Amino acid sequence: MTKEKTQWKEFLEAISVLQWVLSFLFLGLVCSVLMVYLMFTSLWPLSTLYFIWLVLDWHTPERGGMKTQFVRRWKVWEHLRDFFPVKLVKTAELNPNKNYILGCHPHGIMSAGAFTCFSTESCGFTDMFPGVKASLAVLAGLFRLPLFREYIMCAGLYPVSKPSLAYLLSQRGKGNAVVIVIGGAAESLASSPGINTVVMKQRKGFVRVALEFGADLVPVYSFGENELFQQVIFSNGSLGRRLQDLFKKIMGFAPCLFVGERMAFMPYRTQVTTVVGSPISVPKRATPTDEEVDHYHNLYMEALAKLFHEHKVSCGLSENHKLRII
Repeated sequence: MTKEKTQWKEFLEAISVLQWVLSFLFLGLVCSVLMVYLMFTSLWPLSTLYFIWLVLDWHTPERGGMKTQFVRRWKVWEHLRDFFPVKLVKTAELNPNKNYILGCHPHGIMSAGAFTCFSTESCGFTDMFPGVKASLAVLAGLFRLPLFREYIMCAGLYPVSKPSLAYLLSQRGKGNAVVIVIGGAAESLASSPGINTVVMKQRKGFVRVALEFGADLVPVYSFGENELFQQVIFSNGSLGRRLQDLFKKIMGFAPCLFVGERMAFMPYRTQVTTVVGSPISVPKRATPTDEEVDHYHNLYMEALAKLFHEHKVSCGLSENHKLRII
């Protein structure tokens, strides 16, 4: 029998989710504006010293980030988990003597499942997969934002760039699970309740990296991710979609027009179940051929489709739900 939540618990969950949403949307911008503003006040030495530090520390995100990751253990993430709630499901063992690339789908609006399961300790990843450390890789441009970069590095986030992935898979021994939300900004534009679309067919870079470093591929699907927000989806070729694509091309992320259940920003209380599939064994190739990349890319897509169909009913979808891979 599920224990009924107290009003205080519900309040803590709502506040935790609100700070996460506002941080996702605005914290990077606020930090940048603040540091520039301080340059024109009596506190300009602080801002100047920080920008000097920023230049000297520029490559740290791509070299393993910060040694301390206390943010990922904050109690607030447990309240964030319980709001939806978010659940992590294990279907196979991950050998701590190997490295992995976990492809997470779908992106949704804010990737709540990926963040909660792999960038915090709230869902018990380290207990579920002993000896394996999850590292969530996100948009590299976020690590150019002053102050915000330190905050997300303390949460165990890394740039999804080739140098960063190479460091994580080659300079930190074994037992590394690099998590990439494969569909990225393009997939976020397709996020809407009842839709299960993943952008995959032309996304092969992660497979090439896996071959170069001999990292096994693991498909991951977050059921319920697309149910958290309602989104205005513009048709291909429309003015709205062309503007979104232009913005995405320039900035690296897509400006989604979405609304939640309350206060516009608050997501719906819908369970998100993140299912980690079985690893696909990948050999190490210093210079993988296009044929090898295509072969393991096809194996990955087949494994992802199988994972979706095996777990869709237990995760709240009907038997006739289909996974669309574009």
